[in-house]
Amino acid sequence: MTLKAGPRGDIPPFIVMDVMRAAAAPRRDGAEVLHLEVGQPSTAAPRRVIEAAQRALVEDKLGYTVALGLEELRERIARHYAETYGVHVDPGNVVVTTGSSGAFLLAFLASFAAGDRVGVTAPGYPAVRHILTVLGIEAVALPVDAATRFQPTATMIEGLALDGVVVASPANPTGSMIAKAGLVALAQRCRERGIRLVSDEIYHGLTYGEPAWTVAGIDGAITINSFSKTYSMTGWRLGWMVLPDDLVRPVECLAQNLFISPPSLSQRAALVAFDCQDELAANLDRYRRNRDILGEGLPDAGFPILCPAEGAFYFYADVSRWTEDSVTFCQRMLADTGVAATPGVDFDAEGGRRTVRFSFSGSTATMVAAVARLKAWRK
Repeated sequence: MTLKAGPRGDIPPFIVMDVMRAAAAPRRDGAEVLHLEVGQPSTAAPRRVIEAAQRALVEDKLGYTVALGLEELRERIARHYAETYGVHVDPGNVVVTTGSSGAFLLAFLASFAAGDRVGVTAPGYPAVRHILTVLGIEAVALPVDAATRFQPTATMIEGLALDGVVVASPANPTGSMIAKAGLVALAQRCRERGIRLVSDEIYHGLTYGEPAWTVAGIDGAITINSFSKTYSMTGWRLGWMVLPDDLVRPVECLAQNLFISPPSLSQRAALVAFDCQDELAANLDRYRRNRDILGEGLPDAGFPILCPAEGAFYFYADVSRWTEDSVTFCQRMLADTGVAATPGVDFDAEGGRRTVRFSFSGSTATMVAAVARLKAWRK
């Protein structure tokens, strides 16, 4: 007898994870694989974070915390908004989560019902679309393109029947940003139309010109952030949200039942993450050097960049001169050169057939070697 399987797992894979698996296999020629596929800092967590974790292992029993997170960490996150943006955030509106992934799940569950329509960008972070789909919420592609740097605008949502909009600035996979005025205008338009705005801010702190702006404190908006990218803590699985008053208790009840609490060891360690600015600034300097190397080298190798990477650590490149199948193209590139990159279909099912994302979060030596290999391959 065939046992029943539920339909919720019938969603596209997160393709970058498949690329990571393929790139982890040893090459036949013994050459090193150059990892430009994954959006993960190659640096460890800051030294003080590791030391705080070591102390907690010895001094703390590391049991459950309350579902919303350690009170002292919520207070420290609220202080971060005052120090970084000059924005007042009540610690009572801060929720610590199991990575930004847990934050998206909780935010969507608390904000939307099955059958609701939420605007997302294409290209955009694929897990957002997939989580919405699993929850029975329709992910509606917003009409972004290179002319808008793949970012939504306040006028863009006119005429669209939407219950929510998800925006990311800096964005994955493009690295593009929305200026403060544009973000405020979008938030105002959403509020006027009763649309819940969800702002993905996990790449805040990784910008190369103007700093990113937050929607924290804007009436009705949800802010999602993470310790993964800026603080080099991907495997610690810790994120946070800033919620409007009406969602705090619903999210708390959901978190109690779905997660019990975020990882207590990670929370103890993260208490000092905001105070590691010297190491974080050094990481940003390296990303800036890598950005310069790849930003010059990719076009020289025949990979035009579709928009400037103002933040995060990605370039989104056009490969339409060579292929209409970015998955096969990336497989061939990995086999021929040992350079691993992510096919654009992970971020945009249609337009992504002609694009590839390159991450410059690795070492500077990796960027130099990758450019040399790609130039030799495409010459």
